[in-house]
Amino acid sequence: MSADNLEKIHAFLKKANEIAWGPPLLFLLLGTGIFLMIQLRALPVRRLVFALRTAFGRKARRTGEPTEAGVSPFASLMTELAAEIGTGNIVGVASAMALGGPGALVWMMLAAVIGLALKFSESFLSVKYRMQKKDGTYCGGPMVTLTRAFPEEKLAKVLAVFFSGSAVLVSLGMGNMTQANSIALAMQDTFGVEREKSALVLTILLLLVVTGGLRSIAKAAEVLVPGMALFYLGGAGIVICLHGGELPRTLSEMVQNAFSFRAASGGAVGAGIALLPPALRYGISRGVFSNEAGLGAGGISAAAAQTDDPVRQGYISMTGVFVDTMVICLVTGLAVGVTGAAERAAEAEKADGAAMVIRAFESVFGPAGGYLVTIGILLFAFATMAGWAYQGEQAFVWLVKKESFGMVYRVFFCFAASAGCVCMAEIVWNFAELANACMAVPNLICVLRLWKTVKEGAVRFESSIKKSEQRKNGGRGGT
Repeated sequence: MSADNLEKIHAFLKKANEIAWGPPLLFLLLGTGIFLMIQLRALPVRRLVFALRTAFGRKARRTGEPTEAGVSPFASLMTELAAEIGTGNIVGVASAMALGGPGALVWMMLAAVIGLALKFSESFLSVKYRMQKKDGTYCGGPMVTLTRAFPEEKLAKVLAVFFSGSAVLVSLGMGNMTQANSIALAMQDTFGVEREKSALVLTILLLLVVTGGLRSIAKAAEVLVPGMALFYLGGAGIVICLHGGELPRTLSEMVQNAFSFRAASGGAVGAGIALLPPALRYGISRGVFSNEAGLGAGGISAAAAQTDDPVRQGYISMTGVFVDTMVICLVTGLAVGVTGAAERAAEAEKADGAAMVIRAFESVFGPAGGYLVTIGILLFAFATMAGWAYQGEQAFVWLVKKESFGMVYRVFFCFAASAGCVCMAEIVWNFAELANACMAVPNLICVLRLWKTVKEGAVRFESSIKKSEQRKNGGRGGT
């Protein structure tokens, strides 16, 4: 394809992306999350500690083996986190701060708090309305929820098909090509490896993991996710600590910039988002790119879990937003902020997220910092691809109504990574964010229509938790 055609495609996707992520969708995302948080009486925030204890406690870790009917709640969460923790936690955060200013991190955190309610609700509904297939495994997600909650409604079927089609595109875009592109660029910039070679190796590795299906992906996720998160957080934490004197200034600039209507680079804001501060637009869209709250895809992984209560799995899935955004994205943003990497990128008008984070790490670790970030990108991106391979497959199989096509999708998914390695980064990212917007709309409509069901389930479960706590306290008091 000629350079002129590529530029035209890039311009079209960029314009469509600006319109898609304009005020209507951003207000729908935030509005739905705020509405759910109010109706749930802030339970997702109040029960966050309970959710973390349930998700990562000793009991959860002991039940990590896959079963005949699906995977354990912990394995399901790791698969979900694998799909969430990707280049958005490194490249997406840094580029959002370069484009929207340091205040983008503030909006990312605020959106994550709201995202707790969104993730809880969509995962709860996916488990509640899931269906069991002939082989004993479960299938769920917004497409199943819509058709089972409203079986006679044509609009629900249309929304379900639209969600599934968008989910397939997201799996190939955000869940595959953007990750592959980041891997190829990181390998090229840091190790001098040609993109074509990266494409070949990546395709082979994906074939080894993805073609084994859910159990193979879940096993890989249980190993990759905890290890890569601790590895990256350790390095970024050292960067922040050694630049601790800059932390007050950085936090002050973030808060001040959060409501500024001027882009970080000083350029004009696109017509589709002129009414919004750039920090808000980039912070929320890149935050959703990272934690996927409001997109509904996480519910597909949640539905595969063996659980005794859909509310419990909703809480477990909700912790993914906390780990992904409130921990990893926050640490990335602070590391970039205290080292001044975002300001230098804005001055150069080049929002190269990977280069910004590498610069931040190099300020402490020297040349080794680039290797640390590159390894982090490789691990994060590969885990995301493995997680999205399952979620995309489930949406595709539901769409075509043929289980045998699952393997066809897995193989196609692996080879699509090759295209992502050699494509223009800007085209891949704009395509991914546009597909995200298309998937969010039917999911948010689904959650809004079933909010009473979500509330009833949460209230019922809250009552059982309080009774259990009272029995424990009573038992202690009597000893």
